Amino acid sequence: MSVMKRLSGILQAKANKVLDKAEDPRETLDLSYEKQLELLQKVKRGVADVATSRKRIELQAQQLQQQATKLQDQAKQALAQGREDLAKEALARRAAIGTQLTDLETQHQQLQDQEQKLVATSQQIQARVEAFRTQKETIKASYTAAEAQTKITEAVSGISEEMGDLGLSMQRAQDKVAQMQARAGAMDELMSSGALDDITGSSDPLQTQLNKATADNQAELELAQLKSELGMPAAGPAAIGSGETATEGEA
Repeated sequence: MSVMKRLSGILQAKANKVLDKAEDPRETLDLSYEKQLELLQKVKRGVADVATSRKRIELQAQQLQQQATKLQDQAKQALAQGREDLAKEALARRAAIGTQLTDLETQHQQLQDQEQKLVATSQQIQARVEAFRTQKETIKASYTAAEAQTKITEAVSGISEEMGDLGLSMQRAQDKVAQMQARAGAMDELMSSGALDDITGSSDPLQTQLNKATADNQAELELAQLKSELGMPAAGPAAIGSGETATEGEA
């Protein structure tokens, strides 16, 4: 039993949580207000019904009072004609009407008291309904404002997250651009030095030899300049020629 009760409690808690998320307090307040208006209308209809009954009794009492007055006149008329028997009958009827009038007066007083109580109740309910309506609109306005603030906060939070993601994307893009620029610069340097052509093997062999000869001549010039600065004899083209001749003589 304890396990079943626990499971039932968990299910009830989850159901209440789902209902709480789905429930709009503004709709709940409006529904409660409508129910109070229905109650107020019932009380007002009760007041109207009691007032109608009271008015009906007043009309009956007026009719009976008119009959009693007529019977009184008939009794006088009968006595004037010497018909005492008719006068007694008229007075007897008048007495019965008097009893009915007394009963109607009692009912009228009861209905009047009931009507006054219902009117007071109706006024109290009316005041409560009006106060509830004011409070309801205030709560609805506060809820709407809080809901709007929540949506704005969520939107700002979403934008902040998006900006963070965009910042990472921009950083990756900048890193990639820098990497591509560095690669392009390295390629330019390799192409300028001719190393890229040697690596790829796509250069012209003749041009490669010309470039090498130019580099060798430049090295010879720099070596001669360096020897001149140090006071060493430079081995020019003549020395190289004489050496070749001596070698041939010896041979």
